[in-house]
Formats: sequence, structure tokens, C-alpha cells
Amino acid sequence: MKLSSTILVLTAAATSAMVLQQPAKTKVAPWTPASWRTKESTQIPVYPDQEALKATEERISRCAPLVFAGEVRTLQEQLSQACTGNGFVLFGGDCAESFSEFSVDHVRDTFRVILQMALILTYGGSQPVIKIGRMAGQFAKPRSSPTETIDGVTLPSYQGDNINREQPFTAEARQADPERMVQAYDQCAQTLNILRAFSVGGYANLNRLHQWTLEFVEQTPAGSRYRKLANKVEETLRFMSAVGIKLDTPELSSVDFYTAHECLLLPYEEAMTRKDSTSGKYYD
Repeated sequence: MKLSSTILVLTAAATSAMVLQQPAKTKVAPWTPASWRTKESTQIPVYPDQEALKATEERISRCAPLVFAGEVRTLQEQLSQACTGNGFVLFGGDCAESFSEFSVDHVRDTFRVILQMALILTYGGSQPVIKIGRMAGQFAKPRSSPTETIDGVTLPSYQGDNINREQPFTAEARQADPERMVQAYDQCAQTLNILRAFSVGGYANLNRLHQWTLEFVEQTPAGSRYRKLANKVEETLRFMSAVGIKLDTPELSSVDFYTAHECLLLPYEEAMTRKDSTSGKYYD
């Protein structure tokens, strides 16, 4: 007899009697935002000043959350629909954000490219598209080596603007600086404010779909194909308006737009994780 989940024990008093003994259960500590510290982790920078790191983590943990539990739950519901074939996930953005390239125009241009792509996918696939920008936190870069050598000089690798500096190639620039996490938080807050304004402030209105084309694409074959599709959508909108369908509804004048990033800098992610007061669950 083979038992996969129990241990068979034959008693000496009566060989015909069998006792089933349950295996001992191992207690697992409940998960917390700091659980990663008890596990093996990679890509974590070495901060020379641990006191400064701790002070920065505590400072960020007291800041307002960048996203809210209700927004995360809405995204989870939409993703569950996509998992059953009732939606399509569009996830795009930069390989890594930087402090020097940040601007309102840069955020807007990424936003409108994703709007264009979502419009094409929605029209061609007749499915709702979940729009996720790889932004507002995509700073850290995974590296194949912890060090980099240039002209015989070996220094720590550049790991992203929220950790250290790429230029100049000096020991000071490549040293991990916890204060850069605070700068990253500030830029994330600005990025999300810009995205929320664009997504609900009228820029995402379908009546503006011709204005989503980037200037350098305007005179290209791809731009021409997009204009043809946009014209078809406009014809549909005019028909809907003619038969009395209101076009100023939230479904046509605004969009749900989400952001996500690789959680490589775990000290920052731990500091940004909050417990939802209504559900008791953690959200980052």
C-alpha cells in the first residue's frame, strides 16, 4: 500500500491494526514587506552609509502612497477579464526612466503612443484594451555584473538613476546614494499627476484621436495607415452622435491608464508598501 500524504505505522500489539499518522506541519511566518530581507536576493546595491539608507527608508515610508488600493483592485479585475479572453493587455514604456530626460512632453508622448496602439488593437480585435505604462518607477536596471571596467578602471556598475549615476565614470558617481530614492519618488509623483490629468482631463477623448500622432510619424506610411483608421472611427462617432448617442460620457472622453515597473530596488519597494485600511492587504 502506498500513501502519498500520510505515513503508515504498524503497531506491535496487533499487526492487523493500522494507524495513520499525519506529517508534522511546518509553521510559515506571515508575509510582511520586510520578508525579502530573510531571503537570498540579487541586484541589491551596496550602500556604504547604512544609517543614511535607514533614514531614507523611514522618510519614504512616511510619504503619501503613489497608488491606492482601489486602483490596484480595479486593475486586478480587468486583468482577470483578460485572462479569460475578454480583454487585451498593452504594456509599454522605456527600458529605464532617467532624471535628466524627465519632462511633461516626454510623459505625454509616451501616453499618446500607447493611446494610439490601444485604439488600433481595440478596433482590430473588438476587445477592451488594458493600458499599462512602464513608467513612474522604472528606474532600476538589472546588470549582468556588479562592476564595470573602462580603460583599466573598475567601478560599480550603473544600476539606474534611483541608485547611482552613469556619468561621470568616477567612484563618487557610481556609489549607491539612498537620497536618489527620494528624488525618484518625487519624479514618480509628478509623472502620475501628469498621467491622471491627461487620462481624465480631455486629452484621451476619442474626438482628439488625430492629435495623438507624434510629429515624426505624421508623414510616414505608418502615420498614413493610422489616419485611415482614425477617419473610420470618426465616421462611427459622427453616426453615433447623429442617432442621439451622447459622446461626452466617461467611456469616450477618458481612459483607465495604469503604471507598473520592475521591483528591483527592494528597500524602496518595502518603504512604499502600505496596508489597506479596509481589506488589511498590502499594496505597493
